[in-house]
Amino acid sequence: MAPVPRAPGRPAGSPRGSGLAIAAALGLVHGRGLWRAGGRSPGRMSDCSPARRKVCRWGRRRMAAAGPVCKCPRTRLPVGGASALCVFVLCWLYIFPVYRLPDEKEVVQGVLLQQGKAWRSNQTAVTGFRKQLEDCCDPSQLFAMTKQNSPLGKNLWFDGEFLHSVTIDNATYSLFPQATPLQLPLKKCSVVGNGGILKKSGCGRQIDQADFVMRCNLPPLSSEYSKDVGSKTQLVTANPSIIEKRFQNLLWSRKTFVDSVKVYNHSYVYMPAFSMKTGTEPSLRVYYTLEDFGANQTVLFANPNFLRDIGKFWKSKGIHAKRLSTGLFLVSAALGLCEEVTIYGFWPFSVDLHGRFISHHYYDNVLPDSGFHAMPEEFLQLWFLHKNGVLRMQLEQCEAPLLQSSA
Repeated sequence: MAPVPRAPGRPAGSPRGSGLAIAAALGLVHGRGLWRAGGRSPGRMSDCSPARRKVCRWGRRRMAAAGPVCKCPRTRLPVGGASALCVFVLCWLYIFPVYRLPDEKEVVQGVLLQQGKAWRSNQTAVTGFRKQLEDCCDPSQLFAMTKQNSPLGKNLWFDGEFLHSVTIDNATYSLFPQATPLQLPLKKCSVVGNGGILKKSGCGRQIDQADFVMRCNLPPLSSEYSKDVGSKTQLVTANPSIIEKRFQNLLWSRKTFVDSVKVYNHSYVYMPAFSMKTGTEPSLRVYYTLEDFGANQTVLFANPNFLRDIGKFWKSKGIHAKRLSTGLFLVSAALGLCEEVTIYGFWPFSVDLHGRFISHHYYDNVLPDSGFHAMPEEFLQLWFLHKNGVLRMQLEQCEAPLLQSSA
């Protein structure tokens, strides 16, 4: 018998190419499978036991021109399933890209290299970054929900809940101020995180010297902490989860809550009432509780459009997480609302710049849920802004302990 030409595109001696070419020449290929010679029905598969598979593989390599051909069925993913799998993988890599972040030691070393250099504001960089925020997110108009940006009858989409929205009715509309109550632009702002690096920092006086002080998640400001974190507050955030855990959703502890927020004096309580369905009711309870007790604090509701746009903005910068931290939302707002921004307590690592262990918060060591925020990535972005003069990040002590004790 004349030699059978090998399949195009396969090198000589290729087992699979040679076998398929011979099978095609002998007319043993039927539809999508290979079948035995001898008139077996294409509807019946050949035996595919492990031993048979081994024989089949050997037969394809050693196939004679007139010998039988067999192929065990292979699991085939339908075209639609393959496409769906491909889309899923691409989406997963977009949300959780595969790359290596520097570890704590590398971050500390990188920060230490910069510590000897005097920080200087770069007004060109500040203006450029503020322009980016205005173009994407418009903080001055969208930071909080107002009657101007959230009119009656508007369909409001939640930023943290898939395909969930609410129509603004009269009751909800009445909770919004007419316009942003902040006197913009704000001058010098301090944004205070809750990192353990604030312990024994002596930064309280420096924090309070700012014109506008923002704090995260109803932190404790008792006298034991004031030397390090200050006492002045113009705006404090309150996640609905805190209202649920600490104050039982204000079902039985309304006065306890009102007493606990007196430490923030005349400040705005900033709440994401329209981010998740589970957060709406606790946020509204906070509003009505403070109103019923005639408290000095005023609730501002975060605009979900602003939160969504800020999330997209930082994702484009390389931060990929289920949700940004409250601190990064607040710093983003400050960069759009303030002329000068200094941030404190933004250090998500377990050691300080001298390699000493520090607690996660300045008031406790309760760790956040893993996989929800991307704190190291957020820090690196903020550190980049610090190095470029867009904001100032305070990581060292503001006052030595001796000065603190003598003050």
